[in-house]
Amino acid sequence: MYDLAVMWAWVETSVRWLHVITAIAWIGSSFYFIALDLGLRKSDDLPEGAHGEEWQVHGGGFYHIRKYLVAPKEMPEHLIWFKWESYATWLSGFAMLFLVYYLGADLYLVDPNIADIAVWQGIVISLASLAGGWLVYDTLCKSRFGDNNTRLMVLLYVILVVMAWGYTQVFTGRAALIHLGAFTATIMSANVFLIIMPNQRVVVADLIAGRKPDPKYGKIAKQRSTHNNYLTLPVIFLMLSNHYPLAFASEYNWLIASLVFLMGVTIRHYFNSRHARAGNPTWTWLVTVILMIVISWLSTAPQFHRQNEASLSPEAAQFAAAPGFDKVHDIVLGRCSMCHAAEPFWDGILWAPKGVRLETPEQIASEAKRIYEHSGLTNAMPPANVSLMKPEERDQIVAWFKSVQ
Repeated sequence: MYDLAVMWAWVETSVRWLHVITAIAWIGSSFYFIALDLGLRKSDDLPEGAHGEEWQVHGGGFYHIRKYLVAPKEMPEHLIWFKWESYATWLSGFAMLFLVYYLGADLYLVDPNIADIAVWQGIVISLASLAGGWLVYDTLCKSRFGDNNTRLMVLLYVILVVMAWGYTQVFTGRAALIHLGAFTATIMSANVFLIIMPNQRVVVADLIAGRKPDPKYGKIAKQRSTHNNYLTLPVIFLMLSNHYPLAFASEYNWLIASLVFLMGVTIRHYFNSRHARAGNPTWTWLVTVILMIVISWLSTAPQFHRQNEASLSPEAAQFAAAPGFDKVHDIVLGRCSMCHAAEPFWDGILWAPKGVRLETPEQIASEAKRIYEHSGLTNAMPPANVSLMKPEERDQIVAWFKSVQ
C-alpha cells in the first residue's frame, strides 16, 4: 500500500515548487515593469499620447519600448496581459496554507499556551483576517484619506505592525509570520485581480468602443502597483521565515517582522531612485544595515518556551502510546537531541534547527511525522549522519510511525 505520509509530502513539495515558480514569475515581471516605468524618457518624436520611451538590450537584441499614460488612440492588435502570475502565486500559496497550517493545525497553527482555542477557531481567525485585511485596505484606498498616498502608506504600515503583534497573540510564532506574509500577499494579489485588471479592462473597452479612456483608472492602478512594489520584499522574507527560528521563535518576532517591512522600503527606494535616475541614495543601505543589526539583536531575546508539555494533540497522543515509542524516544535522545534542544551542545549549533526541540516524550510524539520523514523514510537527519544513527534504528522509527497510520 502506498505510504500516505509519502504522498502528502510530495503533494506539499509539488505545491511549494509551484508557488516558488509562480512567485518568481510575478515578482520578476513586477520588478521589470517598475524599473521600466521609472526609466522612461521624454523625446520630441514621441507619438501623440505617449508618455515616454526606453531602449533596452537583452539576449543579443535591442528593444524599443513606449508607454502610453492612458491608452493609445486605437486598440493594438496584439495585447499581452500580465495577471496569471499573480493569481497562480496566491492560489498556490493558499494551497500551502491549507496543506501545512490547516491540516496540520495541531502542530503548526494553534498553541494552547499562546491562545487556548480550538483548531476550527484558529482556521476561522486565519480566513477572516485575510479577507478583513483586504476590505480595510481597499476601503482606506478608496476613501478621501487615501488621496494622499504618503499618508495612506504610513497608516498601512501601522496596520501591518498591529497585525504582526496580533497574529503572535493567537498563533504559533511560525504561523504568525507566515500569516502576516499571507495577509500582505492577499492585498497584493487582490490589487491585481479586483482593481488593476478591472480598470485596465475599462480602458480597453473604451478603446474598442471608440471612446477616450478616463485617466483616473490608470491613476488608481498606479497607486496599487506602487504599494505592491514596496510590499514585495517583506513578503518574500516572511514566506521564508519558517526556515529561520531566529525570526519566528524570537520573543520579539512581531517587531522583527515590522522592521523587515521598513527594510523593504529602504531597499526598494534605492532601486526605484536609481531606475528613475533620481540620484544614488546610498544612505538607504546604511539604514538597511542598521535595521538588520537591530533585528539580529532582537532575535537573541529569550526564545519561546510555550510548548505544552502536559497535554498532547489527539494525533500526538496516539504516537506516544504506540508500540515501540520507548525505543524511538531513546533513539531520538541519543541521535538528535544534542542539536534539537533548548540549549544545544553540538559545536556551532546555538539554537534548535527550525525551532524543533526533541528533549521530552511530548516533544518527540508531537514531531512524529517529521522524525519519520527525515530520519526513518530518508537519511536527511542527522545531517551527514554525524551522530551515527544505525539502519536498524531507522527501521524502528518507520515501524513505530506506521503502527499508527
